[in-house]
Amino acid sequence: MAEISLDEIEKTTAQALERHGAAPWVAASVARAVRTAESVGNKICGLYYLESYCQQVRSGRVKGDVEPVVTRPRVATVRVDAKFGFAQPAFERGLPEALAAARDCGVASLAVAHAHTCTSLGYFTGQIARAGLVGLGFTNATPVVAPPGGKTRVIGTNPISFAAPDGQGGIAMQFDQSTTTVALGKITMAKAAGEPIPEGWAVDADGNPTTDPEAALQGSLVSVGGYKGWGFGLMCDLMAAGLTGSRAGPDIEPLKAAQGAPHDIGGYYLLIDPGTTGDFHARFARLAEIVAQDEGTRIPGQGKTTMDPVEVADATWAQVSALAHG
Repeated sequence: MAEISLDEIEKTTAQALERHGAAPWVAASVARAVRTAESVGNKICGLYYLESYCQQVRSGRVKGDVEPVVTRPRVATVRVDAKFGFAQPAFERGLPEALAAARDCGVASLAVAHAHTCTSLGYFTGQIARAGLVGLGFTNATPVVAPPGGKTRVIGTNPISFAAPDGQGGIAMQFDQSTTTVALGKITMAKAAGEPIPEGWAVDADGNPTTDPEAALQGSLVSVGGYKGWGFGLMCDLMAAGLTGSRAGPDIEPLKAAQGAPHDIGGYYLLIDPGTTGDFHARFARLAEIVAQDEGTRIPGQGKTTMDPVEVADATWAQVSALAHG
C-alpha cells in the first residue's frame, strides 16, 4: 500500500483525463469528485473508475470536451444537457441556477440529461446541502436487477441520495444508497480479488442464491427489502430517465466498457429550501437528541471523517500514474 495525498490524487487524476482528451476544466471537475470519494474511503467511486474514464474519453464514448447547456424552461425547473459528457461538470454548470430557483420558489428541480454515470450520487446532494438546501437525488444504471421472483434484468442498482443542511454550511444528515442489497462495484471487486460474496447479495441466472461473484454478474443483484427495494429502484429509473429524457435502465449499456454507445444517463435532483416553516433545524435537533441517547447509534452521514493521505494499493497507483504520464 502507498500513502498518497488528496492533492496528489486530484492532480494526477486531472492529468490522466487531460492526457486522454478531456478539457482542463472538465478534468478538474471530475478529479474533485474522485478526490472526495477517496477521502472518505469510497473506493468504488474513486480511482477505481479512472481507467474506464480515460478509455471512454479516448474512444469517444464520453465526450470530454463538451460545454453543457443550461436552460430554465419553467420558473422552478432547471435542465442541463450534458451532451454525452461527464455528469460532474454538467451538474457544476447547472447548480447555481437551480439554487437560485429553489430560493425564489421554495422548491426547484435540476435535471441533468444525457450524461456519463455520476458514480457517487451523494457527491451532488452534498453540494446542495452545503449551500443550505435539502437535496434529494435519483439516478439509474445498467440493468443488473430482476424483479423479485423473476430472471430478466430490468433496472440498475439505482441509488437514492438525501442530504440535509446543518444551517452552518455543512451537512447534518446524508445517505447515498443503492436500492439493491449491495452496490455492483462490490461484486466486481470481489471477483477481481477472487473472493466469494455473502449470500443474500445476488442470485444466479436461474434465480438461485449464490456466493460466486461471477455467477452473480451473470444473474441478478437482489433488491434491498425485496419488493420494497424493487419499488424504489423503479421509482429511481422513472425519475432519472422519464424526467430528464435520458435512457431507461434496460437500454443503458455496461458502464465500464471502453467502447460503445454513450451512457446517456440522467440525474434528477430536488432542491428544497428548509426555511419554509422555520422549524426544520429544530425538528432535526430533536430527532438527533433522541438518537444520541443510545450508545453506538448515529444519524446517517454523521461521524464521517476525511482522510489525508489515503491508502492506495500499489497496483492501483501504478495504473493511475501510467494513465497520467504514460
